[in-house]
Amino acid sequence: MQTMIGVIGGSGLYQIEGLEGASWVKVDTPWGEPSDEVLVGRLNGVPMAFLPRHGRGHVQTPSSINYRANIDALKRLGCTDVVAVSAVGSLREDYRPGDFVLVDQYIDRTFAREKSFFGPGLVGHVGFAHPTCPRLSDACAKAAEGVTVHRGATYLAMEGPQFSTLAESRLYRSWGADVIGMTGMPAAKLAREAELCYACVA
Repeated sequence: MQTMIGVIGGSGLYQIEGLEGASWVKVDTPWGEPSDEVLVGRLNGVPMAFLPRHGRGHVQTPSSINYRANIDALKRLGCTDVVAVSAVGSLREDYRPGDFVLVDQYIDRTFAREKSFFGPGLVGHVGFAHPTCPRLSDACAKAAEGVTVHRGATYLAMEGPQFSTLAESRLYRSWGADVIGMTGMPAAKLAREAELCYACVA
């Protein structure tokens, strides 16, 4: 099977420059409309699909994003590996603005989102102890040489769109969370259900 990289762009990342033969394509899914059309092309000869998570112009809130349609669209286009790029806040003094963080664990505090492709009529339970792909995370770390990269972080996913209170952030720190954001879940769970290799660069 040929590798095809899917990139989900977070806040501030709405397109990728330098793709060969790039074009925006509309993808229909049984889960509804994805956040936007998908930019498809090649990067250094490797097929790539880019989907802006919030849509171009940042029109989707963390809770209104159709996560199922987004993951399904990338799968339908042939993606084998998905890198999610996420803007996050730090819960650690040594994780500074501008640093990159490779997430390997999640704490899911979201509650207003569809979180699974399974449901009545088609029931499944998928293991999720290790939610990200070490091979893909290693590749991301290698690509980020020359900048500060933290490995092995835990991402606290909150519902939003409001930020957490100081008391909540202190609680999350006591749980061992390293970074906090609003869009890390349920994309990682859905990627696992869709049998896609998944990594998060925050």
